Amino acid sequence: MPTNQLKISLAEWSLHRTIFGEGLDKTNWGVWQQALQSDPQSVLQGELDPLDFAVIARRVYDIDAVEYVNVFFLDRAKDHKYLAEMKTRADGEGVKSLLIMCDHEGMLGDPSTNQRHVAVENHFKWAEAASYLGCHSIRVNAGSEGGYDEQMKLAADGLWELAEYTEKLNINVLVENHGGLSSNGKWLHGVMQLADHPRLGTLPDFGNFQINSDTTYDRYQGVEELMPYAGGVSAKSLGFDADGNESTMDYNRLLGLVFDAGYSGYIGIEYEGNSLDEHAGILATKKLLENTYKDLIETNKQ
Repeated sequence: MPTNQLKISLAEWSLHRTIFGEGLDKTNWGVWQQALQSDPQSVLQGELDPLDFAVIARRVYDIDAVEYVNVFFLDRAKDHKYLAEMKTRADGEGVKSLLIMCDHEGMLGDPSTNQRHVAVENHFKWAEAASYLGCHSIRVNAGSEGGYDEQMKLAADGLWELAEYTEKLNINVLVENHGGLSSNGKWLHGVMQLADHPRLGTLPDFGNFQINSDTTYDRYQGVEELMPYAGGVSAKSLGFDADGNESTMDYNRLLGLVFDAGYSGYIGIEYEGNSLDEHAGILATKKLLENTYKDLIETNKQ
C-alpha cells in the first residue's frame, strides 16, 4: 500500500478538444487524419496554444508534471526553437516534463522488416526531443498484425531495436495498452519478457482494455499484469457519479493494484469523457485520485 506522497501529472490529451477546437472532426476521422499528416498546424484551432500547456497545468490545476502528446506538435520534433520555448515555459513554472506520447509513426511490430525499421526510426526524433525537454520516456504503441505469438515476436523485435537507440539518450520506451493485442495484459506482459530490455517498460492505462469491437480484457487483471514493468500510469476517466466516483471503473481497486506493485512514480490524469467539459473533468479526476489515495492510506492504517 502507498507509503509515499501521491504524485499527479497531467496528460495533454485531457485538453485535446480545447487545443484542437473545430479542427477536430470525429465525424470524418479519415479527413482529420489526412489533415494532421499533411498540415499538422491546420488542426490546431482551439483556444489553447500547446506551448501554454505546462503553464496551464501549474496555474490552473496546481499540477507540477506533464505528459506531452506528439500530435500537438507533429511537425516540430526537430524544431529546436519550438522545443526550447516548450522547455522554457515548463521550467519557468517549475513543471517537470515526464514523457511524450507518440502516435502516427507506424507499427513497431509491422510484419514487414523494412516497414518495422521505418517505424522504429520514425520514433528516433521523439526520443531526441524527449531528451532535450528533460523527459524520462516516450510512450509508444505495439501495433502489429498476424497471430498471437507472431505479433508478440514482431512487437518485441521492434521495441527492442527502439530501446537500443533510446538507451544512448537515457530515455525509456513505455508501451501503453492501446488497442489490439496491446490491450491484452497477458500478451503485453509477454512482449516485455520476450524483448527483455532495461529501457523497455509499460504505461498501464486504466481505460484502454478494448481489444476489438467484440472483446474487452479484464481491466483489473490487465493493470496487475502490466504494473511490474510500469514506468508510468495513466488514470483514464470517462464519467462520474453523484459521489464523484468514476462511473465505469473502481478507482480504489485500481490504485490499490498500482501501489501494491510498489509503484511510486507519477500518475497521469487523462480525462476523455463527454459528461463534463475538459476543465471540470480534469478537476474531478484530480479530486478522485486524492480522495482514493487518502482512503487507501486510512485502510492501510487499520
